[in-house]
Amino acid sequence: MHVERVGPGGTDERGDLLVVEEPLHVHVEHRGLLHLLGSTMRTPGHDLELAAGLAVGEGVVRGRDDLAGVRPCRDGEGGPQAGDVAVVLRDHVELDATRFGRVSTPSSACGLCGRDEIDAVVASAPRVDRRVSVAAEVLAGLPEAMRSRQGAFDRTGGLHAAALATADGELLAVREDVGRHNAVDKVVGHALMAGLEADVLVVSGRAGFEIVQKAAMAGIPVVAAVSAPTSLSVDVARACGLTLAAFVRDGRFNLYSAPDRVTTPAASLPG
Repeated sequence: MHVERVGPGGTDERGDLLVVEEPLHVHVEHRGLLHLLGSTMRTPGHDLELAAGLAVGEGVVRGRDDLAGVRPCRDGEGGPQAGDVAVVLRDHVELDATRFGRVSTPSSACGLCGRDEIDAVVASAPRVDRRVSVAAEVLAGLPEAMRSRQGAFDRTGGLHAAALATADGELLAVREDVGRHNAVDKVVGHALMAGLEADVLVVSGRAGFEIVQKAAMAGIPVVAAVSAPTSLSVDVARACGLTLAAFVRDGRFNLYSAPDRVTTPAASLPG
C-alpha cells in the first residue's frame, strides 16, 4: 500500500508492505465429532502446523501417535473453508471437550488470556527431565541464526519469530507470525508432524508464561528468549524443570532455572 513518509525534510509518498493478520479457527475432530479448540489472529501460512502445535500446547495431543492428521475444514460444497482447520485425533485418545471454553476473544498477542483459571493451566504443565547439554556459545548464537532466516521480518518489520534447534546449534525450523505464541505453535506443530525432537526453543521477544508452558507441553527442555522473562514464566520453568535463558543477545544471557543444561567456559585461574 502507499503511505506518506514524514521526516525532517517534509513528506513523500512511497510503498509499504504490511503484515497480514487474519483469524484462524482450530477444531478438533474426534470419533466423528468436531469441537472448536480455539481461535486466534495469525499471519496466514503454515496453518496446519499452527493447529497441531496449538493442540500440543492445550494437552489435546500428547505425541505423534495421538494424531491422525491435520486438514482444512470443508465448506458446504466440499471445498476448503478458508480460516478453519481440523486436528484429527485417533480414536484411542480420551477427549474432554468441555475444557476448551474461553471467556474472551483471543488476539494475536495472547493465547491464554481468556482462561478462567490460569493456575489450572500451570498445574497441567508436565515436568521435563530430559537431559541435554548446550554450550553457552551455542546458546548465545541461536537468536542471530534465527534472525538470519526471518525473511518476512526483513520485508515488513512486523513479525515475531520462533525456532527449534538441537543442542549443537542446528536449526530445525524457523517460523514467523504476528503473534509470538502462534510462531511457537507453528514450530511445535512442525516438529510433531515431521517427527523431530528439538532441544531448544528460541523466541524473538520476551519469555512470557505461555511460551514456557508451550515448551513444557512439547517436552522441549531449554527455552532461549531475546528479551525478558516474567515472574510467572520463571516460576513455571522452575516447577517444570526447564532451563530458561533470557536476554540472549550480544554473546550474553541470564539463566533463571535449571542452569546445569548449559555448559560454560571454565574461568581462567590467575597466574
